[in-house]
Parts: sequence; C-alpha cells; structure tokens
Amino acid sequence: MKWKQVDEDFWKGNRASKVDSVADAVREIIETVGRDGDKALREYTKRFDKTDLKSIAVSRDGIEAAYDEVDQALVDELEEAAYRIQRFHEMQVPPDLWTREVEPGVTLGVKSTPLSRVGCYVPGGRASYPSTALMCVIPARVAGVDEIVCCTPAPVNPLTLVALDIAGADEIYAVGGAQAIAAMALGTESVEPVQKIVGPGNVYVTAAKAMLRNNVEIDFPAGPSEIGVLADSSADPRFVAADLVAQAEHDPSSACLLITDDPGLPDRIWAEMERMIAASERKGIIAKALENSGYIVVDDLELGIEMMNTIAPEHLSIQTREAMDVLAKTVNAGSIFVGPYTPVAAGDYASGTNHVLPTAGHAATASGLNVAHFRKTSTVQILTREGLDALAPTIEAIASAEGLAAHCESVRVRRSE
Repeated sequence: MKWKQVDEDFWKGNRASKVDSVADAVREIIETVGRDGDKALREYTKRFDKTDLKSIAVSRDGIEAAYDEVDQALVDELEEAAYRIQRFHEMQVPPDLWTREVEPGVTLGVKSTPLSRVGCYVPGGRASYPSTALMCVIPARVAGVDEIVCCTPAPVNPLTLVALDIAGADEIYAVGGAQAIAAMALGTESVEPVQKIVGPGNVYVTAAKAMLRNNVEIDFPAGPSEIGVLADSSADPRFVAADLVAQAEHDPSSACLLITDDPGLPDRIWAEMERMIAASERKGIIAKALENSGYIVVDDLELGIEMMNTIAPEHLSIQTREAMDVLAKTVNAGSIFVGPYTPVAAGDYASGTNHVLPTAGHAATASGLNVAHFRKTSTVQILTREGLDALAPTIEAIASAEGLAAHCESVRVRRSE
C-alpha cells in the first residue's frame, strides 16, 4: 500500500461507471420482480441477504423494538442531527406560489407543488447508515411529500430503523439492492409504486435506477464515496490526511484525490496517513480504496482549480491560503468544505447539509439531494385585456409564420368582444 502519483485520466477511468458490467443481472432482477412481486423479493432477500422475510413491511412493533436496542444517548444525537438537517433544508423551501406583474396587464409566476409519494433507498451491508436515512427522508418531509417510502436491506439494523422513524418515514420495507428499486418503481403486492426514487447504493442499485427511468424518476447516480482535496503549502498535513482516510474507510471502491501545487505536501500527508491507517479497524478497506486513489502535483493553484472543476468530485475540501477565492472559482462539486476546521465528516453527520451527492463526475451537471428534488413547478400566467392586447402582435405574427391559424384565432376571438 502506497500513496501514488496519478494523472487526471487515471482518476476519470477509475471513477467511470461500472453499470454496464451488471446490466444483465439487474435486468433479470427487474423482470422477475415485475412478474413475481413479493415472491421475488423474498427469494432475492434469502439469496443475497441470507434472511427469510416473514414480512416485507416493518411493523410499528418492530420499530418500537429497535428503540430498545439503541442507546438513548445515541437516539438523542440522531435527533440533534435531524434538527440540523431539517433546519438547513427548510432554508430551501420555495413559496407555494409567487407572481409578479412584469408589465401592465401581464402577471407571471411559478407554482411549486410537492410530489405525493417518493421512495428512499438506504444502503446496508458493510455498515448501518442512519445518517443516510435522515438525509433522504427529512428533505422529502420538509418539501411536503405526503407518503415517504423507504427500503433498506434485511435484516434491518435497529439504528437505521430508529433513524427512519425520527426522520418521519411513513412506510419501511426490509428489502435491499436492485430488487428494492424494482419494487418501488413497479410495485408489488406489498409495495405500492412511487413517483421518484432517491438515495445512494452500490452498482446494482445505481443500474436499477438508471434502467427504470421510464417508470419512475430518480435523483442522480450516487455511487461509492469520493473526495478531492485542493491544497497548497499552508495546508496542515494531519487535517488533509484525516479527511482522506475518513473517506477511504467507507468502502473498497471509495477514492481519494489530492491536487496541490506544493511538491513536498503529498509525502508529508502520506506520513500522517500511514499512522492513521495503522491504527484503523478498517485498514483492509482503506488499503483497497487507496488503489483507486492518488495525488497530482500541478505547476500552480489556478491549474489545480481548473482540473478539479473538470473532475467534479463528490466532496471537495479546500485547504489553501485564499480559500474563499478558490471557492468563488469552483463550479463543479457535490459539496464543498472550506478551511482547515471543516472536515467532510461535518457534512456527513451534523452541519445539516445533505450527504447524498452525485459521484463519478456527475456533480458537473447534477445537484446533491435537496428539497427541490421532491417538488415540481408549474409556470403561471395571468393576463388582463390590456395585457393580451400588448402581446397579441407577437403571438399572431409567430403563430402565422408557423402556419397555426387556430392559435391566432384564440387571441383574436378575445379581442373582438
């Protein structure tokens, strides 16, 4: 295991989607769930999660039992995190309706409406992710969604159940993987279909979301965690090393990238990383993740900023003297962490920003999970007779040019009164 120098092509190739490699398997799962419903969910859960499901839905009694297994102090901290996440997402809620008279007799506006039923996927497997339960469900609740459906692999971790309950999930199902996405998209005897599915997952989950977009809307591809650190000689090697190791411990497929204009910084960071890795209980996972990771030394910081914008990392940590200047020049990143005292873990758990973020370069075009993902907008126009008279020449000229006489008549009939 060694921290290695890489180039931009290495990073892009490493983060390229692996969806195609599992396409056939996922397609079969989707078809089977669509055909066999609950029976398929039970069979796949037994095969992949080694669990015999007595009930696909988690009962209220099951949720209450989960509270008995979780330390009250941890429940309190989950509630504190939930408060902070709710506070931040409430800042994003648009008015239900806004209008503005843009000229005499012409009023324009936007009506914002929440979706009625959404699905949230919360991963399981290597660890429990109560934080992801909070991050997926709370924005939906803040947005005003009526029914929030959640799927998470069996056997459901009690901590995840408690977090889903604190967040306000309406329905919880002990189903994971591509079969969970298929159930929420297509519906089964137990699971009614949803309008949209959000949440991160492995390559099978990501592939299922992509394949089912004709049936259900999704948020964005959210694969294994990644971090990009942009640093100069002012960066504290311990702080940078700590963030890199923290992201690497997520999963063997996680990846870390340092871009710096200080040629000596990578070695100083690696010395700190070695000590941290040696003391980690997840050193095996970290070692695998570092195979996907590395550093790039650039001639100047401006080139580093340009390169990081091209890469569009899920998490971007800015550790430079003029951090706010770098922030101003940053255009592509899922979530940005500015300055030495802003660890990525703050956004993972407690600051209130959302940690469900686009990966593998998708931050160039997609935003992290937010309230807008759970609402849709309709444009509104209100015209008086005066306003219609002002618009009429433009409407009639363009409609006539397009050969749409009835469009012209729909204006003229109103002006002939």
